[in-house]
Amino acid sequence: MLTSTNFSGLLNERFFQNLLPIPAEDALNLGKTTPNFALPDITNGRLVKLADYQGQPVLLAFTRIFTENQYCPFCYPHIIDLNEKYEHFTSRGIEVLMISSTDERQSQIVVKDLGIKLPLLSDPSCQVFRNYKVGQALGAPLPAQFVLDKQGKLQYRHLFSFFSHNASVETLLAQFEKIKPGD
Repeated sequence: MLTSTNFSGLLNERFFQNLLPIPAEDALNLGKTTPNFALPDITNGRLVKLADYQGQPVLLAFTRIFTENQYCPFCYPHIIDLNEKYEHFTSRGIEVLMISSTDERQSQIVVKDLGIKLPLLSDPSCQVFRNYKVGQALGAPLPAQFVLDKQGKLQYRHLFSFFSHNASVETLLAQFEKIKPGD
């Protein structure tokens, strides 16, 4: 349920750690592997390691959720669109890993309230967000999308800007189409 007036839980440790703006950095090189990580998958109740997806293309969708009651107005429609079109990715052999900075309890509520089907990974320490240099502002890391080929090499990245908040599902699918079959 999208609530615009319930700010309970907003002022937490994560909020203050991400309060000052840090711009996203174009630091990860195309054609190179990205940082590995292990995070809990709230949707499926398991630990997900990026390394487990060697041999499969992956979309890393970093999203901005402030609390289980407060969604970024730019990210909320993107979350819904990715979730509704999840099968467009999986039918092509692509896994989508959505990463949020909400804690496990908050993430469980998000999964239930939004009917999330795709893996929602919880990174409340924001360490994976920092390793990917997505930036931060106003209490939460910024959104970003990373397209990885079967070898885990970065083929495309979209970092948040006020002119282009998130790459559309169509843009992301088109980026996977550009990857050579052997990649």
